[in-house]
Amino acid sequence: MTTSELATVLAWHDALNAADLDTLLELSSDDIEIGDAGGAGQGHAALREWAQALDVKTEPGRMYVHDGVVVVEQQTISVTGETGTEASAFRVVHDHITSVFRHPDLAAALAATELTEADLTG
Repeated sequence: MTTSELATVLAWHDALNAADLDTLLELSSDDIEIGDAGGAGQGHAALREWAQALDVKTEPGRMYVHDGVVVVEQQTISVTGETGTEASAFRVVHDHITSVFRHPDLAAALAATELTEADLTG
């Protein structure tokens, strides 16, 4: 585990929640892959469109990391005030997010990345 992977993912959350698209793009590789149950996209234009359409803010919770993969359990709050829990899986390379995929829950994100409780950060 490296602190920079976790710091990159936390900074990415901060930028996303603040709608700071410039910082979000700076933290992301040019060919970033973004995906969720609704589909997938690639590149900065797709990231910008996805971020602008996102109707939730996410608060990072438990984090798991192994070999550049970071899974984050997230508490969400929608623009209508509805709350929930989901998880996202990130790939971090040289302090840039190269992919992020949203999952309906932590178990799905861990299964998709093959991370386990042994990868939970302290």
